[in-house]
Amino acid sequence: MTLYPVETGNFKLDGGAMFGVVPKTIWTKTNPADSNNLIDMAARSLLIEDGDKLILVDTGLGNKQSEKFFGYYYLWGDHNLDDSLKKIGFHRDDITDVFMTHLHFDHCGGSIQWNKDRTGYEPAFKNARFWTNAEHWAWATKPNAREKASFFKENLYPMQESGQLRFIERGTSNYVAESELGFGILFADGHTEKQMLPHIKYQGKTIVFTADLLPTVGHIPLPYVMGYDTRPLLTLTEKSVFLEKAVEEQYILFFEHDAHNELCTLKATEKGARLDQLFSFEELFT
Repeated sequence: MTLYPVETGNFKLDGGAMFGVVPKTIWTKTNPADSNNLIDMAARSLLIEDGDKLILVDTGLGNKQSEKFFGYYYLWGDHNLDDSLKKIGFHRDDITDVFMTHLHFDHCGGSIQWNKDRTGYEPAFKNARFWTNAEHWAWATKPNAREKASFFKENLYPMQESGQLRFIERGTSNYVAESELGFGILFADGHTEKQMLPHIKYQGKTIVFTADLLPTVGHIPLPYVMGYDTRPLLTLTEKSVFLEKAVEEQYILFFEHDAHNELCTLKATEKGARLDQLFSFEELFT
């Protein structure tokens, strides 16, 4: 098995929304804001090369939305999915599986693209299966008013119509030790219904793709919960359990949304789990 970080693009979000009730004077120490109160965000995917499988975890925002839409998110930098794949020797047509942690637009927007004539939409990975889970699919396709602005029909139904959509089997536990794709999955419900966090055994370590349970290094302290979460008190419970296990098991955390930090480890302190060491992927695995 070989893992590759894949940068799909950078954007900005309101820092207050990203940190909920935490005061700006505190969260700006780790996530500085610009004059519009916006903080840097990444849309960092993870590519898993495992035998004859090439699995992409999340696909970023994509490029099919309107200029007005992207104007709300202040895209910046030069990263894009195709160039990032090319740098590591792959093409999107090589992807066998696209695993989506959840179906908010910044995690699955790149899964679907305009068709050639721009008259409709089609899968952006023509040879891949698209993986979500049945509970989250039902949640996303019949969205509540709070999350409706994050679930777009054009990101969802083309997967189903193509015949390429698949559901991960969850069973009765919130943790699946080995999924159909060969890695463990933690299910979490605080941010959105049945978000999935891959746990990947790699070079003797466990790499956890933290998605929106821990968007950035700045979100490690327990009360630092996003205003976007649908059930923030549940996120607190899920984070508490996860952080304790991450320290105990010496997880390597892979950040999807931290524009400036890729990986970290945690340590126990009298104030709870805190940042131990930061790494780039290259530093740790080459």
